[in-house]
Amino acid sequence: MKLKELNKMTVPLSSTDKMPVLFLGHGSPMNAIEENEFVTGFRNVAKDIPKPNAILCVSAHWETRGTFVTAMENPVTIHDFGGFPKALFDVQYPAPGSPELAKETKSIIKKTEVQLDDKWGLDHGAWSVIKHLYPNADVPVIQVSLDYYQTPQYHYELAKELAALREKGVLIIGSGNMVHNLGLVSWQNLNKVYAHDWALEASDKMKQFILNDDHQSLINYSSHGKAYSLAIPSPEHYLPLLYTMALKDKTDKVSLFNDKPVAGALTMTSVKIEAA
Repeated sequence: MKLKELNKMTVPLSSTDKMPVLFLGHGSPMNAIEENEFVTGFRNVAKDIPKPNAILCVSAHWETRGTFVTAMENPVTIHDFGGFPKALFDVQYPAPGSPELAKETKSIIKKTEVQLDDKWGLDHGAWSVIKHLYPNADVPVIQVSLDYYQTPQYHYELAKELAALREKGVLIIGSGNMVHNLGLVSWQNLNKVYAHDWALEASDKMKQFILNDDHQSLINYSSHGKAYSLAIPSPEHYLPLLYTMALKDKTDKVSLFNDKPVAGALTMTSVKIEAA
């Protein structure tokens, strides 16, 4: 094996200062190719954090029975959507994978038996936002799937087991949307900043829980009434937030960015957790 290739495998596992953690509200896949304030927000956050050795992404768009981690050298760009312009389907994000980081992730998760996956790749929950953070596709990316059979508490506890990766140069990203109800989205106004009253109510409560470190209320989202049930009609876009929040320790600070609603029933609110 060439020395360069060996270094590529071992760099993601080297010790570093504690990396930040992000939750990115990814919104419409069109954000991958459009210029707007949210895309600018993604770019700006990348400027404010150390460039990672690798990225571990938990996306709303990879749901499985059991927990899987992508372990291929060269993950494909998955266009897991329909009805959008050809320009969006033409986008490729050729970031390398990291089999070594996948194996490390498998080894540190004790809550379940993690399976190594060689079939998935990078879905749009990952590449449509990561491409704005690292447009040169020069940071290895792996994904961890969401086991749709498990409870929010389970996901939160599993996420905590990933904490050691923050000190190995790994940027952990949850990608979804806190408020995400496609059935009530105004498709003619995907870029219009506005929200229904219930969306604002749920969003405000979520942000209070985040900023007050009230993680149990975030976990118990189904107990917060009608506004929440409309905001989270299914859990897959919300659960990546729990992966992000679970990794906040007592000395970290938390901040919000891209904190606006769009199309009535989506919020782009994103979270950055970093050492104080």
